[in-house]
Amino acid sequence: MLIVQKYGGSSVANAERVFNCARRISESYKAGNSVVVVLSAQGRTTNELIAKASEITDEPSKREMDMLLTTGEQQSVALMALALHKLGFPAISLNAGQAGIMTTSTHQNARFKRIETDRILSELDKKNIVVVTGFQGVDKYGDPTTLGRGASDTSAVALAASLNADICEIYTDVDGVYTADPRVVKNAVKLDEISYDEMLELASLGAKVLQNRSVELAKKYNVKLVVRSSMTDAEGTQVMAREFIKKGETNVENMFVNGVAIDKDVSRISAVGLKDEPGTAFKIFSLLAKNKISVDIILQSIGRNNSKDISFTIAKVNLNDALRVLNENLGSIGCEHISHDDKVAKLSVVGAGMATNPGVASMMFEALYNEGININMISTSEIKISCLIDEADAERGMNAVHDKFIRQASK
Repeated sequence: MLIVQKYGGSSVANAERVFNCARRISESYKAGNSVVVVLSAQGRTTNELIAKASEITDEPSKREMDMLLTTGEQQSVALMALALHKLGFPAISLNAGQAGIMTTSTHQNARFKRIETDRILSELDKKNIVVVTGFQGVDKYGDPTTLGRGASDTSAVALAASLNADICEIYTDVDGVYTADPRVVKNAVKLDEISYDEMLELASLGAKVLQNRSVELAKKYNVKLVVRSSMTDAEGTQVMAREFIKKGETNVENMFVNGVAIDKDVSRISAVGLKDEPGTAFKIFSLLAKNKISVDIILQSIGRNNSKDISFTIAKVNLNDALRVLNENLGSIGCEHISHDDKVAKLSVVGAGMATNPGVASMMFEALYNEGININMISTSEIKISCLIDEADAERGMNAVHDKFIRQASK
């Protein structure tokens, strides 16, 4: 078998943990498998590098930040190769350029163009364990690029797809995918299996166990994905197409909501006093699109006195850019003023069974009502309901909603 294993920053945070992962890797190798390993930077290395840059300038070049940040993963892979050598196993570390990971030139948010696998396959033929930097690539100029925070998951899945790997194992500090973050919700339940679609929604809505782009790629190329703990031998959670999930084999078989997620990295913007005429919404959202700012929940008020308001949510990291763009174009938009709130959170429930189970929305809203939590905005799809609430209520709301659905599943 060809196995791709990814280890996150907490899993390789120090020498003891590096050797712990090295022993796990060597077990897979001794079983006769070809093994490709993808690593994140150790511990808080990326944050420390960002802090170093901030000591120099408040407005660093994105290209130079990529030059700086890619050193974190290069340290990890070299140290892992050294640990494997120490244990008596053949290994070689490769940075993204050596591994043939080609990307666009959009620094700090690059996208894959192709992966030239010749070097990796050559090293596997030599019976080496190949240890590759996650989170990064190189562009057509040979410059290093990064793929966005948390993108080592995406690197692993992309490599697994390109190499036609039999399985991609994502090792992290939790032992699988839970119905909610077990660090916040004490009675969260681990899932044995979850569909790509449900996992993608959860990842997009704030669940930190997998990066959403990694799930998109896994679904697109049908990569068999398993989330496991690097600290224990627990079986973990399999992420797969829904048609392969066997009914009754999960430990929450009666549950039609498979996850509750909270995302605090959101802000709400309101465009107040807009003209109530065709094309107004287009003017706002085309401006944001041209500036590569994605929008999530959108709420438009009913027109009154020839005016209306539009509110929407964006990632908090894009707030300043969005406010600048909108305020610079108030006249052309036809808007009285722009307001915003960055003390909000998006609480979501996800489950493929929601479409065929009436009353899911009612249960969610009842749980929030019982806690005295006000809902600011609502968005729905076939497999999710999202509510915008005050950030101060986020964890209390998450526990209340989760408890409501867990109790329903146990009946």
